[in-house]
Amino acid sequence: MGESTAQEEAALPERGERGKRAYERIKRCLDIGLGTAVILAALPLMGVIALLIRLDSGGPLLIRQIRVGRGGAGFTMLKFRTMRTGADEDLEDALTRDPDLRLTWEQFQKLLHDPRLTPVGRRLRRYSLDELPQLWNVLRGEMSLVGPRPFLPEQREFYGPTFEEYAKVRPGMTGLWQVSGRNRLSFEERVALDTAYLKGRSLSLDLSILARTVWIVARATGAF
Repeated sequence: MGESTAQEEAALPERGERGKRAYERIKRCLDIGLGTAVILAALPLMGVIALLIRLDSGGPLLIRQIRVGRGGAGFTMLKFRTMRTGADEDLEDALTRDPDLRLTWEQFQKLLHDPRLTPVGRRLRRYSLDELPQLWNVLRGEMSLVGPRPFLPEQREFYGPTFEEYAKVRPGMTGLWQVSGRNRLSFEERVALDTAYLKGRSLSLDLSILARTVWIVARATGAF
């Protein structure tokens, strides 16, 4: 009896690892299948967005940012451009002039009334339409539909020990942070939600987040 129990306990980690591998395979199939369907359905909308950006402010249609991905490696994340060219210099000037604005930036890494946004860009941000090009990142295997939000290399310090868990997964287009308040939450709260997701991630949680994301985005809840 004792020998049998010991053998069963020894098998538990192996079964756990098999479960994790199965989850990762199913998750990747979902990324490819649903990601392909969404990008095909969204192509006409993406064409309209590209035209609006061109008419509104000229300049490049996409921005390419280096974000931290699986394994801690950097990858180029795609987004529709929502800001004026040279906007980063304008931000630094604004933060230098206004200490309260700098405090908000340091807490949220976002601004409620960001002076850098173009008129079209503000509307794209409101409904997260600027994120649509990240579907290509999903199909390329750099991101997942659901996961912790990919962060900038200089934001790594916010994650502390959690970074080791973050580096084990693909970052996501949406996640627990996006369906729990989005930009209304501080960056510290975002890290806490990413940590909770990493500890409890499962297929049922991923599907729940995807369903909630559709509702949150449609209502433009917590976006700016």
